[in-house]
Amino acid sequence: MKKILIVFLCLLFFAPAFAVNDVSFIYINGSNNNDEKMKNWYEEGVRKLHPVLRKKFEKNSAIKKYYSSLGGLNVEAEPVIFFWGDKSEKDLAFVKSQLDVSKAISSTGAYIARSLIAQYMHDAIWVQKSHNMVPILEELNTYVKEQSAEGNDVILYGYSAGTFITYEYLFNKLRYINPEKLFESLKMDDEFLAYVRENPKKNTCISALSYSYAGIGTVSETGQIILNQDREKLKANYLKLDEQTELACAPDNRLKGIVNFASPLVLFYSDLADSEYELNYYNKLMTKYIFENGIFWITVNFREDPLGFPTSRNLTVNEIQDRLDMQIENPSGVIYDDSSVWSKRLFAFAHTSYWSARGTFSKAVVKSFINGYKFQYDPKYQAKILKRKGKKAEL
Repeated sequence: MKKILIVFLCLLFFAPAFAVNDVSFIYINGSNNNDEKMKNWYEEGVRKLHPVLRKKFEKNSAIKKYYSSLGGLNVEAEPVIFFWGDKSEKDLAFVKSQLDVSKAISSTGAYIARSLIAQYMHDAIWVQKSHNMVPILEELNTYVKEQSAEGNDVILYGYSAGTFITYEYLFNKLRYINPEKLFESLKMDDEFLAYVRENPKKNTCISALSYSYAGIGTVSETGQIILNQDREKLKANYLKLDEQTELACAPDNRLKGIVNFASPLVLFYSDLADSEYELNYYNKLMTKYIFENGIFWITVNFREDPLGFPTSRNLTVNEIQDRLDMQIENPSGVIYDDSSVWSKRLFAFAHTSYWSARGTFSKAVVKSFINGYKFQYDPKYQAKILKRKGKKAEL
């Protein structure tokens, strides 16, 4: 009896060390999912995919190690489906009504081509507009906060145009903005900077700066942060920044990563390659934050998918530091792309086959997770991959 009591006390004492990490997968739909039929198609696909993906994650030893918990990893049995397609339905209906007008004056071929373009591209263009994107991000953040309140970490899965939302969520909701450094970068005068230093605030996010929250400023269409021009209001609003940060930003340390798939992200966000576009500076801060806070950003595309664009060439931390012109302290995160996954599907069907080829896709996600970390943090593996890349470059 005494031995049993000792064992019980030991288990009780060490219980936190064996705590299982609970993780919720939030799936975000793409374009052309705005009517009931396509909504059902998407949700049915997610429900078929999720158990396979969950099993692959929970059984993989490398992923368990990433979570640094002896108890392992517990992915919630039910997928969390974040559906935004219905929000564009009214606008798409208007476009279709205009198409009907053109039917009488166009050739059949031109009409069919217009219809297909409208059907497949409308939502992707619609969701990028700020007045459409912001409410979607706010609703998604509510989902993330609900999972956080239940004690769950979160991984976002963005499908097709849903990758725009995962990217915008990272950009607008992660807490990579240091207020003092922000005002320094915006060349505020010494008197205002002294005020900021006398009243230090925690790191915040782009959303918290907006007039919907703290009222510090707004992001213009040219990518610049335009501060509140009323200086006294700016000072008063600054003092409320910590409170607004908790309301506006992603819960601290809950978002573990994003998985983008069937991703046309670079096709629609190519302006980020423009060195004159000021948001590049904040993208650099976001990238630095991802690496310093152990977040992963994985892109998986089927090679037959005509809309699956590689996000970037896979770079080492040192290469990323050179491009950012910033020092990354104690890196532990990953940005990794695998757009070479063979789905064994015809190109015409590949973009919508991630659900039917769920075994192949799930395996590719886990493999990309592992290879991404090995590429960044396993010197031998990194050297092997870089050597292989060097040989290809010579050909």
